[in-house]
Amino acid sequence: MGAGPEEGHRDDQRAGAPPLRRQAEREGALHPGEEKAPEDFVAAFQYLKGPTRKLGGTFNGFLIVPAIVGSALLHRLSDDRWEKITAWIYGMGLCALFIVSTVFHIVSWKKSHLRTMEHCFHMCDRMMIYVFIAASYAPWLNLRELGPLASHMRWFIWLMAAGGTVYVFLYHEKYKIVELFFYLAMGFSPALVVTSMSNTEGLEEVAWGGLIYCLGVVFFKSDGVIPFAHAIWHVFVATAAAVHYYAIWKYLYRSPADIIRHL
Repeated sequence: MGAGPEEGHRDDQRAGAPPLRRQAEREGALHPGEEKAPEDFVAAFQYLKGPTRKLGGTFNGFLIVPAIVGSALLHRLSDDRWEKITAWIYGMGLCALFIVSTVFHIVSWKKSHLRTMEHCFHMCDRMMIYVFIAASYAPWLNLRELGPLASHMRWFIWLMAAGGTVYVFLYHEKYKIVELFFYLAMGFSPALVVTSMSNTEGLEEVAWGGLIYCLGVVFFKSDGVIPFAHAIWHVFVATAAAVHYYAIWKYLYRSPADIIRHL
């Protein structure tokens, strides 16, 4: 029998620590002396955290250019100043989400040398989720006719985003369940207003995109449990964002009649 985890960590050259565990400890995914059973099995999943997060960051990097092009397209299709402003808000939120996420994942590759910077960008990454949710609803709230009470959601959603940003700044990674609840609450609250609009075109796509986000959360919370969960989460985010972008382009900036006319 080999030595225990603590002794194996003190002398890495000894045979006590399983190879996968030593790799996980060097990557920072598993802390020295952390009790896990069976060690090899769990350490293997913990070790996958590093590569899968690198994969997720690379994937997000490839989405930056399409996000910029898509945002520019909406701005070009705008008929008036309000549509241009809305396209700018949505586009900035979309592009910033992928840019900040990519930078955070790049920095986290070398987190042993950039620990402070990694923490800063991790906070920014979490803050951008609140901003992105608000920006994603902005086209529907700004360009569709709303009732007198529902119209207040146009500014209230940004108040929620500001509150979420302050929460991340004060309690980053301390209460993860609370943070997840805030994300879901912010995602579903405006949906109640959007679904009450008289013009319901595009809401089916909005619902499908929301469902894809929710399914992705399962993988987001299973990082280190399900292989490649973090990378899969990024695929769900990209898919849901694409569905929402399609709905915004088709129903708010380009009517179905215009699409048929230009075919």
